[in-house]
Amino acid sequence: MTQTNSTPVLKIIPLGGLHEIGKNTCVFEINDEIVLLDAGLAFPTDGMHGVNIVLPDMTYLRENRHKIKGMIVTHGHEDHIGGIAFHLKQFEIPVIYGPRLAIALLQDKLEEAGVSDRTELRTVRPRDIVRIGSSFFVEFIRNTHSIADSFTVAIRTPVGVVIHTGDFKIDHTPVDGEFFDFQRLAEYGEQGVHCLISDSTNSEVPGYTPSERSVYPNLDRIFGQAQGRLLVTTFASSVHRINMILELAKEHGRVVSVLGRSMLNVIAHARNLGYIKCEDDLLKPLNMVNKLPDNQVLILTTGSQGEPLSALTRIANGEHRQVKIRPGDTVVFSANPIPGNTIAVVNTIDKLMMQGATVKYGKEQGIHVSGHGCQEDQKLMIGLTRPKFFLPVHGEHRMLVKHSQTAQSMGIPAENMVVIDNGDVVELTPTSIRIAGKVPSGIELVDASRSGVVNDQVLKERQQLAEDGIVTIATVINWKGELVARPEIHLRGVVTSLDKSQLQEKIDTTIGMVLHDRWSEFARSFGEGVDIDWTGLQVQIERELIRMLRRELQSNPLLVFLMQNIEAGMERPAAKSSRKAEAIAS
Repeated sequence: MTQTNSTPVLKIIPLGGLHEIGKNTCVFEINDEIVLLDAGLAFPTDGMHGVNIVLPDMTYLRENRHKIKGMIVTHGHEDHIGGIAFHLKQFEIPVIYGPRLAIALLQDKLEEAGVSDRTELRTVRPRDIVRIGSSFFVEFIRNTHSIADSFTVAIRTPVGVVIHTGDFKIDHTPVDGEFFDFQRLAEYGEQGVHCLISDSTNSEVPGYTPSERSVYPNLDRIFGQAQGRLLVTTFASSVHRINMILELAKEHGRVVSVLGRSMLNVIAHARNLGYIKCEDDLLKPLNMVNKLPDNQVLILTTGSQGEPLSALTRIANGEHRQVKIRPGDTVVFSANPIPGNTIAVVNTIDKLMMQGATVKYGKEQGIHVSGHGCQEDQKLMIGLTRPKFFLPVHGEHRMLVKHSQTAQSMGIPAENMVVIDNGDVVELTPTSIRIAGKVPSGIELVDASRSGVVNDQVLKERQQLAEDGIVTIATVINWKGELVARPEIHLRGVVTSLDKSQLQEKIDTTIGMVLHDRWSEFARSFGEGVDIDWTGLQVQIERELIRMLRRELQSNPLLVFLMQNIEAGMERPAAKSSRKAEAIAS
């Protein structure tokens, strides 16, 4: 229901990005029309074995695909555009509007995934206004963030103007000279903003977020002190930071070689669009810079988060074919670990230092600043827009709560805001805001397989394999309920005090007891024949084997039980009757 007594109702449904950092995805729905704002991904936790990326559950959009009129992209970070190619395999999006850099990066992703024909990509400039469907008019307002070409959006709806900040910080000295459009925000504030939806990432941090330009002198000092090669790592999407690193490399007489596919891709697009300015001869392939004196070399690489397959991690592990750490190298981490990546990062740092490198890292070095606004930045956003209603997004629960408290200190009544979770349906009317239900809001896991999606059962089995190993048991049973031969067993990754003969004896006994005590339940005579429920028998044997293994091994290994049967009158096992069961204890 979108209207009651002719009163317009705007539904705001976040599918990702709340109570977490990552996979930011939001749905706006009114009059049976849906507009998406961003569709990002997150990275797997340690327990998600074999999983490459984590996406939000898109069941609601799959079921309402006929309502989708278009999509808004605020900027080009993976946690805002990384999921789009996967979603387009499930439903079409008529048109996607976004900034030039984000659309260039997205175009590559869609072509690689083979879905570029399932949408139309259109670039926008600051203050461009686009119409999506009949109910949404969207204006793109320049903001400042850790990636170039980032926008806040003002969405005009029948309910009123809704401003979504996107990711932002207040940077008065932006590296690219693209200033935050405070004037346009203030104009909207003067006209009347119905609801502000705002980035909460740094809501617990007092003060202002420093300018990106503030890291320049600290990088300059470190570069000047380095005697040997410089290896610098940062986020591949940190276009401003990369631009400064290239500027400093030139000033210090160093040639730059870039390692990492994502870094190369972003630099190529940013140079084409003018966000990175450097001469062609500053960038050289690795085989050329390896011939230069160490004090003339800078290697710019991915791996600031300790990613297992990144160039810097492979260098730290001694697995990179062309780069080996040697005494005198200086490695610079111009990024802070994302929550959950700290252990991987410190392990990488340790390995680099053990090989003789000097490693510069940590907040005290002053070589990284956040791309998200702190409390005073958030207050300025609220003060400029002066919203009637307020909705904190993009952050873990405590961040959302703290941001709502900041909004209250700015004069927004507590009853005019809600703290929500993924899947909550927020209904916004001209006079109210409330949570009015919930839609599916779990996660979808993607690995490198052809089908891609890893369901809960598969993930549970992978966790069992990692924690307790696997037991494979194969047996053959004839039509009289007799074992034709002793069951064959194989253990992988199972810790047990039993030797194989003892375990063999217990498996023989377990299967034999089921056949002796329960055979009559599964074999029924009729005339001269016998009707045997082989499937039911297999399930029963599996259950008893799982109970026995749990008891004897004091663990819960994955059981793969293979059973072949010999029907009456057959001289050998019937291949068509064999069945593989991967049994998980219920």
